[in-house]
Amino acid sequence: MNYKRITLLCGHYGSGKTNIAVNMAMELSKDHENVVVADLDIVNPYFRTLDSKEDLTQAGVRLIVSPYANSNVDLPALPQEMYSLVDDKRLTCVVDVGGDDRGAYALGRISPAIREENDYDMFLVINRYRPLTQDAVSTVEVMREIEAAASLPFTGIINNSNLGAETDPETVLSSLLYAKEVSELTGLPVVMTTVEKSVAGKLAGQIKDIFPLHLQKRPV
Repeated sequence: MNYKRITLLCGHYGSGKTNIAVNMAMELSKDHENVVVADLDIVNPYFRTLDSKEDLTQAGVRLIVSPYANSNVDLPALPQEMYSLVDDKRLTCVVDVGGDDRGAYALGRISPAIREENDYDMFLVINRYRPLTQDAVSTVEVMREIEAAASLPFTGIINNSNLGAETDPETVLSSLLYAKEVSELTGLPVVMTTVEKSVAGKLAGQIKDIFPLHLQKRPV
């Protein structure tokens, strides 16, 4: 996959944006210098890129997170460092935008600069097995709300349909028609299907553009 300078990941709560963001940043660090992963999710404090700080640091990836991440302080605070995403063109950035339209409002603060540079992709991360996005029409409704809040159009779709630890090859294969329907309704391509690494190995040759994921380590 050819990445733009800025890759934005948006979607419904629990769709898997954060884990994908970490994996993308790690992948980019193999061929790029000055890779940054930014967590702009000020809504959901439970799944954070900060949990992968050690792995990211070892890979040479810079992490930008809210100063209140992984704390019990519930404030809609964004790090001032986020403006470096648009000010410093040397950076290759992956951004976990946050859940639904409320999370996307944070992105709206820097979206004019992103739109002006026009070197970005904004991917809708979809999961058929989440309660409010089980069908294509409901998923597109969520997508339109995010676009309006972020003031940026989506450029593609990432199918991350999974059932957590219960995910097997059939779980993923059963989501392909759903992803195709979302693509047809929006006119956007499905750029990849993301699957946990051990399951991805069982799907070799069955799915185009599969992206194996190393799942985030959760603190005990």
